[in-house]
Amino acid sequence: MAKDTPSDDMEEAAMGLRKIIHVDMDAFFASVEQRDNPELRGKPVAVGGSGGRGVVAAASYEARKFGVRSAMPSVTAKRLCPDLIFVRSRFDAYKEVSRQIRRVFEHHTPHVEPLSLDEAYLDVTEDRLGIGSATRIAELIRQEIKAKTQLTASAGVSYNKFLAKLASDQNKPDGLCVIRPGEGAQFVAGMPIRRFHGVGPKAEEKMKRLGIETGADLAAKDIAFLRANFGSFADYLYRAARGIDLRPVRAHRVRKSVGGERTFSEDISSGSALRETLENIIEIVWERIESANARGRTVTLKVKFTDFQNMTRAKSVAHWVEDKADFARLSRELLEEALPLPMPIRLMGLTLSNLERGDEDEPPRDDAQLSLL
Repeated sequence: MAKDTPSDDMEEAAMGLRKIIHVDMDAFFASVEQRDNPELRGKPVAVGGSGGRGVVAAASYEARKFGVRSAMPSVTAKRLCPDLIFVRSRFDAYKEVSRQIRRVFEHHTPHVEPLSLDEAYLDVTEDRLGIGSATRIAELIRQEIKAKTQLTASAGVSYNKFLAKLASDQNKPDGLCVIRPGEGAQFVAGMPIRRFHGVGPKAEEKMKRLGIETGADLAAKDIAFLRANFGSFADYLYRAARGIDLRPVRAHRVRKSVGGERTFSEDISSGSALRETLENIIEIVWERIESANARGRTVTLKVKFTDFQNMTRAKSVAHWVEDKADFARLSRELLEEALPLPMPIRLMGLTLSNLERGDEDEPPRDDAQLSLL
């Protein structure tokens, strides 16, 4: 007989609690540019290309006040903020700062799982300095980062990764939030459903039609209801609504791919809209590939249809995909071969896999963290 709840709930309840910190640098790329160029301080800054197909890789908080966000087309960002200053990416500079930050983390624990250049999970259940308090360690890390890099970081402290990441976003910028044992379910209950990782605009819209607007609303739905409406996404939603997450901090995971995806505020179906969107994704994903120093042989296109079903198409080549032109060509071929699509889509993504190597200091984001919008 089918179980009414995800199968590992009892195991989760029996597990001991961890001490997890999620550290996220504040507007990292843009902050580095403002630090290194005093003329940019206090002004709206976007890192990325300003041309017709350019994409915002990062935006300063001054720019965010106008609605400018990462992965936004540059023409849209300029329309929202006419005084926006564009600067080209300098990944060598960002990677050097990232290495400084990594050394701060490793001063306190060997259990560090980077998600990108500016973000990482730390397991401090047993810390190197014997401090014992995860909150105190998070405070020290933020102070040390500020002293060594002149940049600010926000941190979330909790007993699992899901809650720690939610907490780090709670008091940005330059903030700290702690979710203690026993507080997770209550914290999540008041959370707007859009704050749940993986819930994009269309999923939010569907949930609201089903009467789900907060974590509490989601927790009130049983697993059968969630599976009927959200398929394989249901088990994640069921656990997240209860603040449950068993994933360990993985300090030595092997890089398998580098990529990114974009969830749309409105479904798209026309060939011209799909091609334009693909060009934007090519821009932002290639920046991630360059940042990771990655070379691969397989390019994969992913789309998610309005009914939440996924379709993937992959193309492998004998040579390493080492330049943007080659990556773009393969990506375009995959889309053209898939057209026309059977129905509109709500998400599109690209990944480069079958990798030769990567910078071990900077593993890519988990799949759950790849959303560009």
